[in-house]
Amino acid sequence: MTDSSASYRAAGVDTAAGDLAVELMKQSVARTHGPQVLGGVGGFAGLWDASALQGFRHPLLATGTDGVGTKVAIAQALDVHDTIGQDLVAMIVDDIVVVGATPLFMTDYIACGRVVPERIAAIVRGIAEACEATGTALVGGETAEHPGLLGPDEYDVAGAAVGAVEADAVLGPERVEDGDVVLALASSGLHSNGFSLVRHILQGADIGIHDELPEFGGVVGEALLTPTRLYARPLLRLLDDADLRPGVHALSHVTGGGIAANLARVLPRGSAVELDRSSWSPPAVFRVLSDIAGSSLEAAEGTWNLGVGFLAVVAERDADGVVASLAADGIPAWAAGRVSRGAEPAELGESSGWVVGAKGVDGGAVRLVGGYAD
Repeated sequence: MTDSSASYRAAGVDTAAGDLAVELMKQSVARTHGPQVLGGVGGFAGLWDASALQGFRHPLLATGTDGVGTKVAIAQALDVHDTIGQDLVAMIVDDIVVVGATPLFMTDYIACGRVVPERIAAIVRGIAEACEATGTALVGGETAEHPGLLGPDEYDVAGAAVGAVEADAVLGPERVEDGDVVLALASSGLHSNGFSLVRHILQGADIGIHDELPEFGGVVGEALLTPTRLYARPLLRLLDDADLRPGVHALSHVTGGGIAANLARVLPRGSAVELDRSSWSPPAVFRVLSDIAGSSLEAAEGTWNLGVGFLAVVAERDADGVVASLAADGIPAWAAGRVSRGAEPAELGESSGWVVGAKGVDGGAVRLVGGYAD
């Protein structure tokens, strides 16, 4: 009878390669571990010492899960795998921060057609570096080999994270007040949303990701792989400021659905915001892609972030202080609109440009007005 491991290898699953991948990633993962993490890497479950929550008066756990979407196709085609991990962490951890929670720990999942230890280690290294940058412990994960389902060089990544916040400090619609200022926080580019549209546009124009375009500043694919900006640490520092925190009422992570829909989710019903497009100039990557597609920037507002990766709804008195705090952490921010409560527009819907709530949330109304700055 043949050896079972040899038979498994013949079926396309190499457990030895998986073990080597774990060895290669151990050091980067360990750098995310503080005293709350027990057991190290390789156990059946990651252990995190919950006694740390005893410092809370009334802790609430916040959790989120996500992936990177079809941006992984760009990474695979370029054979560049050490940036996609930051995208994954940003998509999950920054969602948790929206409610004011501090991220505590994260796990990841990588499905691939064939385990290439160095490639898996590069992906996890990117995840670990971003976890370290956001103060999140990477306590475990799984790499699964799926021959026949995924091609030898194909993979997908996903993850989940848990954070904690004081019950009386949760940010959200109930804190939003009439006259609050909506601050836009600059993105680093496309982040991790709308890549199916990106790839469709490039394919339609017969532009390859290895092509060089002066408008992109070099190789197309390299520009597209710019990692998602990490907002967690700067926002948490802002929320740790005793003077500024009371004025921060709501946060929104601009991901799938675009700017208006994601802001509407964190506004109370009966409120409205008009965001002034002239308050910012969308980065070149959005302009170039829209030009290639022969469409307007406005047509992509429900898909791309167009240069705004996060939004903060703050008291008017604190707006300048919040902008200064974020600037000190390297994040440009600016006033883009103002909340009007009790004045819901009479005509709502796509025809009038208003977006009301999103993803099942019965929220406020938001629309973008004016033209973008040059």
